[in-house]
Amino acid sequence: MLYPTSTAWQADAAKKVLLFGMSGLGKTYLSNMLRDDDRWFHYSVDYRIGTRYMGEFIADNFKREAMKVPLLRELLMTDSVYIASNITFENLAPLSTYLGKPGNPDLGGVAFADYCARQDQHRDAETSALLDTERFIKRAADLYGYSNFVCDSGGSICEVVDAENPNDPILTALSKNLLLVWIKGSDAHRDALIRRFDRAPKPMYYQPEFLLRVWSDYLTEQNLTEAQVNPDAFLRYGYARLLDHRQPRYAAMAKWGVTVTADEVAQVKTPDDFAALIATAIDRT
Repeated sequence: MLYPTSTAWQADAAKKVLLFGMSGLGKTYLSNMLRDDDRWFHYSVDYRIGTRYMGEFIADNFKREAMKVPLLRELLMTDSVYIASNITFENLAPLSTYLGKPGNPDLGGVAFADYCARQDQHRDAETSALLDTERFIKRAADLYGYSNFVCDSGGSICEVVDAENPNDPILTALSKNLLLVWIKGSDAHRDALIRRFDRAPKPMYYQPEFLLRVWSDYLTEQNLTEAQVNPDAFLRYGYARLLDHRQPRYAAMAKWGVTVTADEVAQVKTPDDFAALIATAIDRT
């Protein structure tokens, strides 16, 4: 672990952490607070995925839809208009929209084979974006003068690493350069996340084997063909199972770092509060 003691953590003038856990438990809240209130460089893995590694896929998808409109087609064919994604740290909708939802195209769904291909693209992109972290630590210091660094990882980080493998290349690289911090939710948080997701299902990345299992189960249980699937209904069906699937994977990752609870994160208001919380987490590890 990068910081073997809380004393070492508190004494370091160039603190480096990676936050991981389910979306909605405080990763981006902490990252934004540290960036806005102190001299911390905020590296968003999802933003990196959506700009550097999947930006062309996203823009091409926009163009594909625009080509269906005669006026826009003519403008695109003559290079008269420019179509691009306006993705930001706070708005990752272009990435989610591209990932899509499998099912009935009349309900906004995409063919399951296309959906799986986009999932594979996301996996490759997330792997690359995570491995870029070390370079951005150096870039943040050399180019912008930032000593402190927070990596705001995506909720699917646990799907692209093997925490049980002591030689996992991604976790080895990350733990060498940052303190890995799991934001752990309670059963109440799990229920709240499910309720929030039910109101507005959003596309997500799934481990391939898990996705195939859930998709097959859904088709069988509902007695549906692929073209009959309501995309939002499928995502709702799989979300609670996804949370349960990821929990042990996060717990295994936590052995590479420290654990804080979502309730503890909710009490953090300042960078000093954050530093104190991490010190406490190191002491109890």
